[in-house]
Amino acid sequence: MLLVTGGTTVGILQQATRSIPIVFVEVTDPVNRGLVASLARPGGNTTGFTQFEFSTAGKWLELLKQIVPNVRRAVVIRDPSETSGIGQFAAIQAMAPSLGVDVSPIDARDIGAIERAMTSFARNPNGGMILTPTGSARGHRETIIALAARLKLPAVYPYRYYVADGGLISYGPDVTEQCRRAAEYVDRILRGEKAADLPVQAATKYAMVVNLKTAKMLGIDVPPMLLARADEVIE
Repeated sequence: MLLVTGGTTVGILQQATRSIPIVFVEVTDPVNRGLVASLARPGGNTTGFTQFEFSTAGKWLELLKQIVPNVRRAVVIRDPSETSGIGQFAAIQAMAPSLGVDVSPIDARDIGAIERAMTSFARNPNGGMILTPTGSARGHRETIIALAARLKLPAVYPYRYYVADGGLISYGPDVTEQCRRAAEYVDRILRGEKAADLPVQAATKYAMVVNLKTAKMLGIDVPPMLLARADEVIE
């Protein structure tokens, strides 16, 4: 039995075994990534829990605009080699005109390229950043958070742990809740059920987290209505 995080890891493990059951968490778009046959009937040896609908990405841009109303430009760090990276950026683009924000992408696979692109972007005013969930970005999260702070870029992140590490604001699924639900799947498989027959389930619990210390460092007065809606405020 294998319990894993992230679609890239699932794909590697599927190449190694088609018999050992795999239960995943924090995976976006598992069907188009070829990890399962369908959400209702995964088939094979793999099932688990998805993290984001593409439409959720529009929420990140809304939050950026709400926490910094004068934002007119946003850079989106995504992985264009993943269907989720393409889909989430498309959702952000679709939302952008109604919010009066111009958006542009940065490929997430090379931290040097990310740093150069962020530095260039930050030379002009009224900018902000959105980090989409990718394995490569997760691996460089400390550097990306530090860059956003140094460049005075307000940024929206997909998970709480980015904000706990110093990011400004996050909106995303409760990873602890997904792991708890995944443990239930592990138990059912160990009792004889097959991963192929257990439907892939979407996240059911989302949370918004704000770091007031980071907001103060960036010179941002977080709107009281936004603070009132936050599930957690880090001070």
